[in-house]
Amino acid sequence: MGKVNLDVRLLEVSQNAIALIYAACRQCYSEKFAGDIFEETVDLEKQEEFVKNVTASGHMSPLEHVKFSFAVQGVSRALTHQLVRHRLASFSQQSQRYVKEKDFEYIVPPSIEKNPGAKEEFEKLMRLIQESYSRILSFLSQDNLKGEKANQDARFVLPQASETKIVITMNCRELLHFFQQRCCMRAQWEIRCLANKMLEICRLQIPAVFSSAGAKCEELGYCPEGEKFCCGRYPVKGRNRINEER
Repeated sequence: MGKVNLDVRLLEVSQNAIALIYAACRQCYSEKFAGDIFEETVDLEKQEEFVKNVTASGHMSPLEHVKFSFAVQGVSRALTHQLVRHRLASFSQQSQRYVKEKDFEYIVPPSIEKNPGAKEEFEKLMRLIQESYSRILSFLSQDNLKGEKANQDARFVLPQASETKIVITMNCRELLHFFQQRCCMRAQWEIRCLANKMLEICRLQIPAVFSSAGAKCEELGYCPEGEKFCCGRYPVKGRNRINEER
């Protein structure tokens, strides 16, 4: 057991993504059939400029036809409890019922990592939980409970810090919303790190959609969180300049 680091990998992105968004959007305003529009020989640069303008205009429904699938490991259960609240997405997560946590890995928050006393206490607790988990499995085996029947009850002692693995699929529209919420400095640090990694991948794959994506302030040009929660990166709405003290 021990601490692990975030790992995000792209599994798949819709093929011909730009052409797909282009055809879907054109269908809204054209007498032509999208099937024919999709097969037209149109300069990719022209399509990308069209998609970029469509995204900037707020016409988002064509973006729903293109999806990304990511494999993620090195994240905590605390993170995935937040992640699955984004309901316009699909998730396949490693089960603590079917996968025995015989030597579970865990995530150490930065504030604890840099504090020697807190880190020592944290790691000691992780070891104690592992020992208790293993003992509980042993006790349950005496009652002829094995495999998933034992795991499903022993897992109740596992911490939110325990590492998990998950597959995430979101369409482009939901990804833009996800980045608006989770790239914000007010987002919890771990899910913000995940969002930033995913955004890097999306920008490389479809820059026409994601080149200006990010926290809400990136699009708005001001912070919508108000005076109390503004990080200082952008001015709050109604102010002409950033308060340098924030």
